[in-house]
Amino acid sequence: MMKILTGTQIKEADRYTIENEPITSVCLMERASIAISDWISVNIDKQHSLLFLAGKGNNGGDGLAVARILSQMGYTCSVFLAFDKEAMTDECRINLKRLPVEVGRVEPDFISADTVIIDALLGTGVNGEVKEPLLSVINKINSLPNQVISIDLPSGMKSEFGNKNQTIIRADVTLTLEFPKLAMLLPEAGKYCGKIEVLSIGLSAEYSQKSDSNYTYITKEFIDNIVLKRDKFAHKGTYGHALLICGSRGMAGAAILSTGAALRSGCGLVTVHMPEKERFSVQAAYPSALFSLDDGSCFSELPVDMSKYTSIGIGCGLGQSYITVEAFKRLLNTFYKPVVIDADALNIISENSKMKQSIPKGSILTPHLGELARFVGEWHTEEEKIGLVRRLASNLKSVIVVKGAHTMICLPDGECYFNSTGNNGMAKGGSGDVLTGYITGLLARGYNSSHAAILGVYIHGLAGDRAANFYGMDAMNSKDLIDNLYYC
Repeated sequence: MMKILTGTQIKEADRYTIENEPITSVCLMERASIAISDWISVNIDKQHSLLFLAGKGNNGGDGLAVARILSQMGYTCSVFLAFDKEAMTDECRINLKRLPVEVGRVEPDFISADTVIIDALLGTGVNGEVKEPLLSVINKINSLPNQVISIDLPSGMKSEFGNKNQTIIRADVTLTLEFPKLAMLLPEAGKYCGKIEVLSIGLSAEYSQKSDSNYTYITKEFIDNIVLKRDKFAHKGTYGHALLICGSRGMAGAAILSTGAALRSGCGLVTVHMPEKERFSVQAAYPSALFSLDDGSCFSELPVDMSKYTSIGIGCGLGQSYITVEAFKRLLNTFYKPVVIDADALNIISENSKMKQSIPKGSILTPHLGELARFVGEWHTEEEKIGLVRRLASNLKSVIVVKGAHTMICLPDGECYFNSTGNNGMAKGGSGDVLTGYITGLLARGYNSSHAAILGVYIHGLAGDRAANFYGMDAMNSKDLIDNLYYC
């Protein structure tokens, strides 16, 4: 896993590394610039000229150093200096002096459409609003069709909160150094980052380990450490029995999607409780699923012998009829193991708030932003939203999965995990049904609630990335996710 540190902590990490490695500030800047140059050299063809926008601070120093390195590698590089050298930091001036003579100076007004713009105007030190001369530069760059790569974070972005109405460069790629910044992962400003690439520059691991942070970026290394192994002599009873309560008249598709996902989770058995008349399409699609049939046209009665189920997922295509509400109340007063609650089940609880106290500890709630607002009320800032989610997780002693780009998983202790997989091609009907079924299966399989939510979100996003690579983000649909729900 990777901690998400504040801008202040990152500056302290720089200082700590310089003092304890030891290494000079200029040499640390060079190390960062080599990492950035390596990424650009692999991903940007030399047929593209590069224009570096350099500010007066260390972010500008990084940009100037990268311009020098790539020029020496054969790229055609030029720089735009937003400030006179007298205003620059010492490190920035040193790298300005090191520029080869062939690196010319140009204005952003005079660049060709195939020039790639490297944004090194502002780093993590932004506090207030962007002012001139940078304001005009950022607005100019945002009006151009050119590809933009930002160093560390898009210029103008504050590293945590307060980016509403802020003027920010719109990047296609952000090469963030050592740690992702919280603002990159939140809807308020994350759209300005484009694709996020985290580049290691060798900051002190000791400092990172001892730093306090309530935010974590989910990495493959973290997932590797929580994936459970299968026993050679296990049988289907070893890996739990998941129950999905889903579907209603005309909503069998939600049941198909959640069932298919649960069957990919590794659990031993999956039972679907749904209206008897709606079962045929689910049975045809997934003959390995078991069925508990409801006589009504929606969820109206509990399955027989609830004790045999290890986990329950409820909400996908459920509807919100009166008899469904009453059946759901009986379920929460009967079943005391963790429940995955999504979609209509969330909306039912929102309309019947007393039901919250019956949610079993360790449950997993999976709202999108609209469902979350109905559950906790409106918010005005990202910081306020996270505070509301933390309070909800603590009060319910449950895990809250806030779906969206970089889905946030909030644990009862207030720790928040942000996902690193997935893409906007997943923003289609049914994606949430797949996630609900998959997490329910992982709970049955033997994962605790925190790991089931984190692993489920990560692999769900990974499946979306695989589907996008094969079909494209426009053509992919939620059923494609099921075929790609695997980890290796």
